Amino acid sequence: MEKLKGALVVGFLRLFALLPWRAAQAVGAAIGWLMWRLPNRSREVVRINLAKCFPHMDAAERERLVGASLRDIGRTLTESSCAWIWPAQKSLRMIRRVDGVEVWERAKASGKGVVFISSHLGNWELLLQYVSSISQPIILYRPPKLRAVDELLVRQRTQLGNQLAPSTKEGILNLIKTVRKGGVAGIAADPEPSLSSGLFVPFFGVPTLTSKFVPSLVQGHKAEAVFIHALRLDDGSGYRVVIEEADEALYGDDPEAAVAALSAGIEKQVRIAPSQYMWSMKRFKKRPAGEQKWY
Repeated sequence: MEKLKGALVVGFLRLFALLPWRAAQAVGAAIGWLMWRLPNRSREVVRINLAKCFPHMDAAERERLVGASLRDIGRTLTESSCAWIWPAQKSLRMIRRVDGVEVWERAKASGKGVVFISSHLGNWELLLQYVSSISQPIILYRPPKLRAVDELLVRQRTQLGNQLAPSTKEGILNLIKTVRKGGVAGIAADPEPSLSSGLFVPFFGVPTLTSKFVPSLVQGHKAEAVFIHALRLDDGSGYRVVIEEADEALYGDDPEAAVAALSAGIEKQVRIAPSQYMWSMKRFKKRPAGEQKWY
């Protein structure tokens, strides 16, 4: 049964990747529109998250953001299918602009390891190909449950000679060693960690359990940190990569201040294109002691 499920998923990804770019976007937007209009759990999670993160937004305006968010989630799905199937060079042609390349150049010139910090904003699959084209990074990832999908993603995500580190003890240790030797790592820093591995710090004004891993990796400038995302252009023609330097607090000895700086850096880029964040993720599943669960 698992093999059949994997084959079906890979088959659908290949079908999406056969579509012209605009058609893939249109199919994705239609999937997202249906998710907005039909009752489903993802829509409710988006509504809960946006109500908590944008409490002062007019209700009608916030509902429009719910719809825009779900349509962008659909677009990201079908566009990512292209990145999962296409040759890397074809994917890279969808990167139309890069803002902040000088931030990366300074970090690289430091001679230390560099940590690219990203999140589930924009298109992280295209972003992976871009980061791999300018460096030879090791990318931390969570393997999907279906073996056929995992094999496809590993093959596609390593086209340019980069490494993948599964989010296991061995994979994390390999990533740490790479950075300590002056290598480059890519980390999506917004998945919710265990209670022992994170701290509650503000994200859109909401106490949010956030991982201590990245701050511990760069503490005292043992490595340089830069925030990076690939944001969909308004005209849909492709993406622009946004690179920004980390606040000095991220490198400090105060764990809470460092983790807060990590969260603030991600929030800053999410605010550029809020509908492109994956608000369907249960980002706020764990709550501070005594607070009621959201989901």
